[in-house]
Amino acid sequence: MDLGVLLFFGFMFEAIGGRSKRWKVSSNTPCRRVQVGKSAKMACFGTDRPLSPTHGQLITMTWAYRILFPPLLLLALPYYLWRMLRRGGYRHGFSQRLGFFPKIAPKTPGKRRVWVQAVSVGEIEAIGPFLLQLKDSGAAEVILTTTTSTGYALAQARYANVASAIGIFPADLWPCSAMAWRRIQPDQVILVEGELWPEHLAQANARGIPAMLINGRISDKSFARHQRFRWISTPLLRRFQLICAGSEEDARRFRTLGVEPHLTGNIKFDVAGDVPPASEERQQLRESLGFGHDPKTIVLLGSSTWAGEEKLLLECVRKLRSHADVRLLLVPRHSERRKDVCAEIAATGLAWHQRSTQTPAPTGTIVHLADTTGELRQLTRAADIAFCGKSLPPNEGGQTPVECAAAGVALLYGPRMSNFRDICQGLERVGAATRLERAAELSSELEKLVRDPSLAKAMAARGAAWHQSNRGATARTVALVLNLR
Repeated sequence: MDLGVLLFFGFMFEAIGGRSKRWKVSSNTPCRRVQVGKSAKMACFGTDRPLSPTHGQLITMTWAYRILFPPLLLLALPYYLWRMLRRGGYRHGFSQRLGFFPKIAPKTPGKRRVWVQAVSVGEIEAIGPFLLQLKDSGAAEVILTTTTSTGYALAQARYANVASAIGIFPADLWPCSAMAWRRIQPDQVILVEGELWPEHLAQANARGIPAMLINGRISDKSFARHQRFRWISTPLLRRFQLICAGSEEDARRFRTLGVEPHLTGNIKFDVAGDVPPASEERQQLRESLGFGHDPKTIVLLGSSTWAGEEKLLLECVRKLRSHADVRLLLVPRHSERRKDVCAEIAATGLAWHQRSTQTPAPTGTIVHLADTTGELRQLTRAADIAFCGKSLPPNEGGQTPVECAAAGVALLYGPRMSNFRDICQGLERVGAATRLERAAELSSELEKLVRDPSLAKAMAARGAAWHQSNRGATARTVALVLNLR
């Protein structure tokens, strides 16, 4: 295969696996497993059962996807080439993106092989307790795949002793997906949160393999799109034999689309630390960040920030430092933005440290830029107050506030937290978080908390208690998965 063909498939993978080109999914109504016939064994879409109208519609849509999608992706090649070069890491495991999954050991007798696909870092973080409980059940062996290079690195670091194999998810194209399926030969497949891969689900349907969605959610934009194209969405969504909804609002949306979920709750409540850190642990972490050991120091966390939010936080810290020792721990959502963020920090004249340099942070650091991957949960435990990123216009959706609440950190965020609406309502109801209507309000709200640290401590305690009361979704999800045959 020449380089041009390899690049073509690589771009197609990025288009499908990238954040801008994925179907967002909901749930299912249970359907019968497909009888596995000759065509299924050869990784074809057809089956040996009589075609119902819905099944025939699915065949038509699947073949339309297979035939029309590659030419459409050719039009997007320049954008995805730029994106791949900017983010880097796409060369690693490239053959797996084409379906050449590494050889794995034969199945363990008495255990089902479960193929879990988690797109990127956030999903890889979320499924930790789920994977551990699945393994500890003794009934399953896990094959874990992810889409991004950062997700793959984190999966290798976290779950090498949990999963039987860890790899890169194949391009959602017929030949690539079929080849990976022949190599992995799963007994069940699981997708996480909100991803629908049409070819992947077609392969599961053809083989009579049950497909599940765990921690399922639908964003506002995705819900509107699904409602507009229900004649496409609903038949596809019914390919899931099990959907575990992360919230009551998600469950309501699933039902509106004509599919029935199980309400299990959000497994992210089980990911974060059990309790806020002890004072000694927090102090050691702060010293390692260059923030010193003065108990009066206040650490502000910019959690998964997006463009524009770092500059706003830097301006707030400069003002606050006129009467309090406030330090800023910045954790951008995308570490590849480090060049732009570094320029913004340098322009303030504040003493700062860049974590990716892997050098010790000097004492007296005012701004610590954590431009690394997979450390947010641990770094959160150093903070007193946190601002959740992607929550101020023009951004939309927000980043999860769960880890901050679990760590005993007072929370602030903007009005654009639609991806965590139920969670934010719960936090606000107990007084653990403050919603800002405008960016201009951030400075005044921070001023209140800095001048009266007892307010922040009270918010933090309420958030930690709220988090503890919402745990247990993972155990409910594992039970449903193991009961599905």
